[in-house]
Amino acid sequence: MSAAPVVGIIMGSTSDWPTMEHAARTLRDFGVAWEAEVVSAHRTPDKLVSYAESARGRGL
Repeated sequence: MSAAPVVGIIMGSTSDWPTMEHAARTLRDFGVAWEAEVVSAHRTPDKLVSYAESARGRGL
């Protein structure tokens, strides 16, 4: 079982992953649990609001 994520990495599209992967790798190297999610503010604003509203309750 892995630790619950404490950092959320959100990006507007999967094409952002090559950049954000560096942040994920750094967090992993420091032993910080993280999650990554594609959440476009333009294409899926409701998903973004839901993600933000639930973040604190999920420990982010």
